[in-house]
Amino acid sequence: LESLMFSIPTVTTSLSGFGLWVKKYFIDPGNGIAIIERTDDNETKVVVEIRDFITRYIGLSENEVKEARSKAHEISRIAMWDNLVKHYFKAYEIALAHSSERREEPREFEQFVEAPGMQVRKPHQVPVWKDIYVQSDVPDKLSSLKELANNLWWSWNTEAEILFKRMDPSLWEEVHHNPKLLLEKIDYKRLLVLEDDEEFITDLDSVYKQFKAYINRPDDKEKPSIAYFSMEFGIHPCLKTYSGGLGILAGDYLKEASDSNVNIIGVGLIYRFGYFKQKLGPRGEQLTVYEAEEFSRIPINPVKDADGKHLTVSLGWPGRSVKVRVWEAKVGKVSLLLLDTDFDDNTPEDRSITHYLYGGDHENRLKQELILGIGGIRALTAMGIKPDLFHSNEGHSAFISLERVRKLIEDNHLTFNQAVEAIRSSTLFTTHTPVPAGHDAFEEDLLRKYMSHYHSRLNIGWDELIALGRCEGEADKKFNMSYLATRMSQELNGVSKLHGQVTQGLFNKLWPGYLKEELYIGYVTNGVHHPTWVAPEWEQVYKELTGSVDFDQTDRSQWEKLYNLDDKKVYEVKTNLKKNLFINIRKKLQAEMMDKHVSPRSLLNISSHLNEKALTIGFARRFATYKRATLLFRDLDRLAKIVNDAERPVQFIFAGKAHPHDGGGQDLIRRVFEISQMPQFAGKVIFLENYDIELAKQLVRGVDIWLNTPTRPLEASGTSGEKAVMNGTIHFSVLDGWWVEGYHAFAGWALPKKRTFNNQDLQDDVDAETIYNMLEYEITPAFYSFNEQGVPVEWISHIKNTMVRIAPEFTMKRMLDDYFERYYMKLWARNKYLTSNDFEKAKELAAWKKNMINEWDNIEVLNYNFERPEENVYHSGHDYRAEIALNIKKIPKDYVGVEFVFTHLNKQGEYVFVDSQEFKLISSKAGKCLYRANLIPEKAGTFFYGIRIYPKHKDL
Repeated sequence: LESLMFSIPTVTTSLSGFGLWVKKYFIDPGNGIAIIERTDDNETKVVVEIRDFITRYIGLSENEVKEARSKAHEISRIAMWDNLVKHYFKAYEIALAHSSERREEPREFEQFVEAPGMQVRKPHQVPVWKDIYVQSDVPDKLSSLKELANNLWWSWNTEAEILFKRMDPSLWEEVHHNPKLLLEKIDYKRLLVLEDDEEFITDLDSVYKQFKAYINRPDDKEKPSIAYFSMEFGIHPCLKTYSGGLGILAGDYLKEASDSNVNIIGVGLIYRFGYFKQKLGPRGEQLTVYEAEEFSRIPINPVKDADGKHLTVSLGWPGRSVKVRVWEAKVGKVSLLLLDTDFDDNTPEDRSITHYLYGGDHENRLKQELILGIGGIRALTAMGIKPDLFHSNEGHSAFISLERVRKLIEDNHLTFNQAVEAIRSSTLFTTHTPVPAGHDAFEEDLLRKYMSHYHSRLNIGWDELIALGRCEGEADKKFNMSYLATRMSQELNGVSKLHGQVTQGLFNKLWPGYLKEELYIGYVTNGVHHPTWVAPEWEQVYKELTGSVDFDQTDRSQWEKLYNLDDKKVYEVKTNLKKNLFINIRKKLQAEMMDKHVSPRSLLNISSHLNEKALTIGFARRFATYKRATLLFRDLDRLAKIVNDAERPVQFIFAGKAHPHDGGGQDLIRRVFEISQMPQFAGKVIFLENYDIELAKQLVRGVDIWLNTPTRPLEASGTSGEKAVMNGTIHFSVLDGWWVEGYHAFAGWALPKKRTFNNQDLQDDVDAETIYNMLEYEITPAFYSFNEQGVPVEWISHIKNTMVRIAPEFTMKRMLDDYFERYYMKLWARNKYLTSNDFEKAKELAAWKKNMINEWDNIEVLNYNFERPEENVYHSGHDYRAEIALNIKKIPKDYVGVEFVFTHLNKQGEYVFVDSQEFKLISSKAGKCLYRANLIPEKAGTFFYGIRIYPKHKDL
């Protein structure tokens, strides 16, 4: 109708009321409107008629077009209000007439008097249901179960988990191993039975005493307290606050902090729908299923304020204040604070911010990171918690530093630069991302929408604030969260030795005057929490070998006792773990196929081909393209020959999720599923849905080999293989991530670290061929070579070497100790130095930097001379002198350094750092300084050199 009013010819159908109206009252619509007959089954005809009308209209002459537009406007006039209002008046007259007929004098009714306390109601014709809430009351003798259920310590204590399972094994599975929900759902009669079960009560008392002794250990006062910020924490499947490796690492870190009795508090977000549950469609397409979480049914509790109400903090956003609730999960001795916005104090839009982990659009991602960073600091402040140090696990939480700077400025009347010095000295940034695209970055306009007021709180200009997330000279670029985290942190580290080097290259542009090899970017190689991931069967072996309940992971001699274990016993433990895996695989496949309504014949076909005695290789992780999940399928004929070898069969088990927005990753899952449905791979290649912590435990414990095939050098660390080697599962991987440091001959297998081809397609062919050859000529012969007792001696040797030579180096205990030794203790000392005496040294350093920035461009090079031999060739072992004269003007001479920097060109044409040598100050007068260096070359070859002038200060 509106389009007709504007003289625009219009197409509609007979299913629209307006179309029928025009058809009835307008005999000749001409080309002003086309009303197409439409039914439920003539879609093709409708499309053709629309096409024909448009084609006919395009062919009209100029006059015919004018006539059509005039006709369109004429048609619209039938709906003019002047033509319609008379019908309303007519309707009003009819209504009033009918009303008069119904009107009559009011009647007096007899008064009904209710007797005191009497309530009379008529019965309802249909059932009326009202809700009642019945709280589960645990008998006194079992009351300690509530305390145990509310502390995630049970998730890595085997005895505690077994205790909960014994209460009701089927219900334990139904509630997905969530003891808090178990206590809510368990039948009260069952609790009364358990109350009278002396054996159960004895075991409960034993576990509870163990728990209390663990919790009541005195705090270690010799180490700093640390706030550890992460977007995700993977502790147990009942707490849906993780998606993959980053979260599992953070969860393991808190567990080890508790075990090691150090004062760490985690800060993250709690998500109403968490990360998705994965299902596969009939063609292998990934389906995402989200289930709402009831926070009252998981092991978290509201943090209460001074008035006993649920603690909230707020953030000021455009036209409103967003409230953030604070929850607490107890992880052994340490706390994990979790923030959410999904409650009535917020608008529907703001309530949805914390619905999904990594969900929503780019704007929602920024909101989540503002809540994590700024909201997290405000939550700690509201609780009166004052950590000594702050650790950002990835750049998502980089806003913590800005909020801390704001607080220091307000509370201590510091300038922005003074506050930055204090904050940097107590901040560590760990990056896990090896490619630029993996670092969050936001458009300036989006940032301005939510932070336009923030720069004034810091007493700086907007340009100065936005520059913190950009490289110099990139004013048109996005605001990079990792750049912000780097600028506001004293220390930055990668998560493996190789990744530390990759990270130097990624962040090199922040220090354009330095080569990447010179940057103070270190590494701490990731580890895994031993008690969480090691199978109870291996725990029992350690207890028997060491004679101790507590296995000391730092004592290499304890690990080496595995060499004394009988080969038959090792084989027995591994075989039993594998049997358990296959029992669970069959159950899981049956449930998945029933859900898909797959025929029983297909299930039987796959199940019959599964062979728990065959060499079983696991590949389970996040499905991202760089992880090359389908590398095995480069030559299907070759692979079919390997898996179907009658004497030495091989089978592959895949599992993993792709990000909902990662089409490439989802295509990989679809391809794996497609291969698994081919007759030659039935039961030999399988994909298990919904990879989570519990499935990961089963796989890393039960398979024989853990396969990892990333594109070099894109695996920052990888931890699934570390979990595997803890359980005697042998690792087979590209030399990337942690495996560069972990690989030992006769303790696993490795594809070379160096690429053969720059073309990735050709490299994939080479790597696939290498895998096939190693499987056929090295791995399967070792696995299927048995002695007289039926034990594969060579294979057991690999298992022992894996567990003794590799596993001890990749525990979370080692990782935590490394962080304290390399970063935390150093940061703690520096922070105390800079902030003592009312931030005296921080103020001095900020003033020095400001002065150096103002004066640095005034430095002049007066003269330079580098001794050259006559033949212009330098000889190793000979002494050559270089001198440079500078006028450093007002800058004190102690604050200027001069050095030689030597490089060579690599194959990619990049300058690579070789060495540096300091010049000595020879003389100084009125700002004019002479510097000299004596160079004695030690290596032969072609090199390049430069002379760097740089600022010096003892407190840098």
